[in-house]
Amino acid sequence: MRRISVQSLYLAAVLIVSALVVGYVVWPEAQAGPRRLALEDIPFDGAAAYKYLREACDFGPRPSGSKAMLAQRRWLVEHFKACGGEVALQSFKARHPLDGSTVPMANIIARWHADRRERVLLCAHYDTRPFPDRDPRHPKGVFVGANDGASGVSVLMELATRLAKLPGELGVDIVLFDGEELVFDEVGEYFLGATHFAREYVRQPPEAPYRWGILLDMVGGAELHLPQEINGLGWHDTRPLIAALWGTARRLGVREFIARRGREVRDDHLQLHDIAGIPVCDIIDFDYPYWHTEQDTPRHCSALSLAKVGWVLDTWLHEESTGSRPRGRR
Repeated sequence: MRRISVQSLYLAAVLIVSALVVGYVVWPEAQAGPRRLALEDIPFDGAAAYKYLREACDFGPRPSGSKAMLAQRRWLVEHFKACGGEVALQSFKARHPLDGSTVPMANIIARWHADRRERVLLCAHYDTRPFPDRDPRHPKGVFVGANDGASGVSVLMELATRLAKLPGELGVDIVLFDGEELVFDEVGEYFLGATHFAREYVRQPPEAPYRWGILLDMVGGAELHLPQEINGLGWHDTRPLIAALWGTARRLGVREFIARRGREVRDDHLQLHDIAGIPVCDIIDFDYPYWHTEQDTPRHCSALSLAKVGWVLDTWLHEESTGSRPRGRR
């Protein structure tokens, strides 16, 4: 082995440092990974989903029982029917937490391929919180729920345009829950629509129970982070679903799906799992900085985020329906 002098080592070190300063040397671990995805790289129309998100917000605040909620409901029903879905309203009533009045509510249920015996539930809530009560300036201001309310809905609206042509064995039900947060300064009950749906599912068990359920909530933020919600990880029947979804994201190069334990989130999936026994996971970015503030507007959401979530969901659904997931890959 050739001996290297101290002077040579010193000179080499000086050259490396100089090169790093001017940007000539890139260490292997610092090299760029897979190219970052752009909207045009993704075969799911994020721009269309973002358009739906903006249109939902154009109705204004949409708390349960409001005129804006009724107008939004008509718009959603028309959309799902135009996409070939069999649409029904699951109506129920709830007590207003402040004045005790009766609030009429309705979950929207849209079905595709009703004859298929294996079924998947895809869901989101479509009401908005009455006020942005975490807003530091205007806790009684205007809350349009771009991410918290419209983002999951918009992804499912765009996915619905593809469901009539879904090959394979799976039928799909899209369910939009009313009354997820009819809450005023923490006065009131959460998850009213999901609770009603789950109880009806138990009271009148379907001939074809759900193989899986997926809840979308706050999936449109411009800085999207989607770790694995901890309740779902704790349910042995849901772990395979989480592994498959996050594995699909990894194969597609969607880095926003982060395969590590996230926060514990109390959301509609708890009612679906604990009451109805549906293996269901929650895809949610609970670190969204504008949560329950006036700043939860389309400006802080992204067509690219919606496209990425929709692409993962669409890919997983096709592979699950056709049995075409690469062997040995989640």
